[in-house]
Amino acid sequence: MISKLLPVLVFYLAFINALADRYPKNPKVDVLHYSFRIELTDGADEIKCKEDIEVRFIDSGVSALRFDLVNISDASGRKGMKVSQVITDGRPLSFTHESNELIFRLPSASVREQKSTYTIIYSGVPATGLRIANNKYGDRTFFSDNWPDKGRNWLCLVDHPYDKATCEFIVTAPSHYQVVSNGVKTEESFISSEMKLTHWKQSVPIAPWLYVLGVARFAIQYADSFDHKSIETWVYYQDRDKGFYDFSEPSKDVLEFYSTMIGPFVYEKLANIQSNSVSGGMEAASAILYSENSIVGDRNERWRNVVIHEIAHQWFGNAVTEYDWDDVWLSEGFATYFTLLFIEHQYGKEAFAKGLTASRKTVLDFEARNPNYRIVHDNLSDMTKVTSSHTYQKGSWVLHMLRGMMGDDKFWKGIRAYYGKYMNVNATTTDFREEMEKASGLDLKIFFDQWLYRGGIPKLEGTWKFNRAKKQIEVVLNQVQSDASLFHMPLQIGVYSTNGGVPMIKTVEIGEKKNTIVIPWDSPPAEVRLDPDGWVLMESNFVQLKK
Repeated sequence: MISKLLPVLVFYLAFINALADRYPKNPKVDVLHYSFRIELTDGADEIKCKEDIEVRFIDSGVSALRFDLVNISDASGRKGMKVSQVITDGRPLSFTHESNELIFRLPSASVREQKSTYTIIYSGVPATGLRIANNKYGDRTFFSDNWPDKGRNWLCLVDHPYDKATCEFIVTAPSHYQVVSNGVKTEESFISSEMKLTHWKQSVPIAPWLYVLGVARFAIQYADSFDHKSIETWVYYQDRDKGFYDFSEPSKDVLEFYSTMIGPFVYEKLANIQSNSVSGGMEAASAILYSENSIVGDRNERWRNVVIHEIAHQWFGNAVTEYDWDDVWLSEGFATYFTLLFIEHQYGKEAFAKGLTASRKTVLDFEARNPNYRIVHDNLSDMTKVTSSHTYQKGSWVLHMLRGMMGDDKFWKGIRAYYGKYMNVNATTTDFREEMEKASGLDLKIFFDQWLYRGGIPKLEGTWKFNRAKKQIEVVLNQVQSDASLFHMPLQIGVYSTNGGVPMIKTVEIGEKKNTIVIPWDSPPAEVRLDPDGWVLMESNFVQLKK
């Protein structure tokens, strides 16, 4: 596992300098490991958990620890968790468990670099976060649903992406179930004629929303391997044939592409899992959940693209994780664009362009209703608003425009540097910008500010005409977006000759309300186009002046 020194520095600097959501972070405390020992039964929805939390104190003077754990309340129908004990070194600690916070005092104030383990014993019926319900076939199942901060409904943890930790799930459940979780299965043992213990261990630090648990009657296929790591399929036993067929592609090709182009796949396996806790896909590290209705047996394009998207998250969101919820586009915008990049690689430029066009329409529709929406939030407090279509689609367009500005070689160089530096730790938008500036040699502050930290898109009204006397093409472009903010950006103009052949592409800088461009040209062109290769997210009306 990577040394904890780097994440500590990243955590602290981001804490001081970056925009931060309102979660009560504690930069003096780093959770190293969670061990969840959970008991499940068929007779009731109550779960019992004995949890060990290993903590490293980055600084001295910490006298109490705070964790997220939803307590029982009337508002939740008496659902929630009740803590019975908090223990360290065999010694009980005093604690309070109110307002969904577990706070306990330490025996003595912390010493810098001290490591301690605390045991919390609790039980209850989860209001959400762990869905205990019959699946579409009427069979009882247990599936996690932690996104974005619902893990606290059944697990005691720092329920925020800034503090990544390793984890293990040691689950005792009725023996007719199979159990899947993050990482590698280290044990599966019958402990009685009716109960079975299954132990999964994740050795790579991950954010809490990525912790996963699935308990059902599964059909399991060890479909393939990549880099000596298992590629697995877990589906309801009734969907065995369809599920094994649907998930057999394109997982290995996707893993190979991203590993080659970005950097190593860091997890111990990749499992594709059918579940009834999500409606689309959930990118839990090494163990991805998909809707139970995703299994249809025809490998259709819709669900194929969901698989690609969730595997892309294993790199962005999972391995490189946003430090704050404000920067969630570093997860969703990246997974959306890298899905398109794999599609371009595997299925061709036409399929890539089709996906980019669909994304553009989604952006414009959302923009019309929410003209001031910014991709990077400003101190996000309402977690129901953590994502929007802009987080996904406009975020992906930001990466596409960045690729257009930098060129393919420098873009991929920057992506690899960013991934290599922040793999298994946390990053901010500023961290990403700095790596792309190093790779490109460009100052990208204006680009990032206008596309990520404010709303709007450029709207251009333009004309072109050919001046015979001066042998030049004269282009006028006006920015007419309703707000006062101007966009500064490179824009390609394509000139097409009447003789056919490859068009001449001229790149110009747009930054004023009215922009005039002159292109030397000997004879009337057949056509002049704005942004002929589709690199800029904008609305435009560009026509030829006949006189």
